[in-house]
Amino acid sequence: MIKLTFQFYDLPLQHPFTISRYTVTIQKTVVVCITDGQFSGYGEATANPYYHSTQERLTESILKLKLVVDCCDAIHPEVLWQQLAPLVPEDFFALCAVDIAYWDYYARKNSKPLRSYWSDTNAKTPLTSYTIGLDTTEVMQQKIIEKPWPIYKIKLGTPNDIQIIESLRKITDAVFRIDANCAWTAEQTIKNSIILKSLNVEFIEQPLKAEDLEGMKRVKSESVLPVIADESCQREEDVILCSELFHGINIKLMKCGGITPALRMIKMARKNGLLAMAGCMTESTVGISGLVQIAPLLEYLDSDGALLLSQDIAEGVAFDFGKIVYPNSFGTGVKMYPK
Repeated sequence: MIKLTFQFYDLPLQHPFTISRYTVTIQKTVVVCITDGQFSGYGEATANPYYHSTQERLTESILKLKLVVDCCDAIHPEVLWQQLAPLVPEDFFALCAVDIAYWDYYARKNSKPLRSYWSDTNAKTPLTSYTIGLDTTEVMQQKIIEKPWPIYKIKLGTPNDIQIIESLRKITDAVFRIDANCAWTAEQTIKNSIILKSLNVEFIEQPLKAEDLEGMKRVKSESVLPVIADESCQREEDVILCSELFHGINIKLMKCGGITPALRMIKMARKNGLLAMAGCMTESTVGISGLVQIAPLLEYLDSDGALLLSQDIAEGVAFDFGKIVYPNSFGTGVKMYPK
């Protein structure tokens, strides 16, 4: 018989992490463990004010899910997800933590690396970007100097965005990806895309507010760079609409409810001609090790969440200059450090 437990952690960041909406210095997170006493699986969800994910709400939701998980008998993770989803219809963060933990447990119990359920374990995977949060130009430059990397995701959303990229380009020839976090207008995005393309920017992520549908139709038509949906593509039902507004989607496991729906979203993206990317929150190696299991199915990857921490709570997947280094173990390979 299996049992679900969970524990909250404070994750200290190396640097204050700023996007156009807020700044974080300590990230609160919850780790779910599902175990039968011999095999244990782990999943994670963070507190996030923008998505109304609080410690209190996560606790309430996970306790509801625990009632079902503790009674399930090694059923397939996709079957379990269908049973769990109706219990927390508005809390996809909690659902994600439990879904990943159960997938991890299920794979370990069956002596398989988790990604082997949908891809070859030797399949090629995209490099992960490394995120540079908003700050003074000097601080952003220093972060790049401290962390040489092949691809940087640059957070923008200021009146001086182009000048920031021009300044950063002076110190590295790495690929840039831009995340405006809903801070631009359609006119700005189209105009900026021309300049940014000349500065070796690969794509622009979520430049407009999610509700600006007409603006995004224009951007998709006129931007000289691909545009990738983030806030506009939170769950499965958003994929079809995004195919009309974007060139690709960024799947966040916490937003959609875990690996199970993420796999369905990737299939839907393919059917609708969309590029597929997966991204992370500022989270520990627990969540990141779950996220990279779907990497072989993607064009782009942003899985640097644990790299932004000054202290981690687990070991598992690692990165070598952007390349995923999977642990030689079953499941996600996560091992928790003593608390």
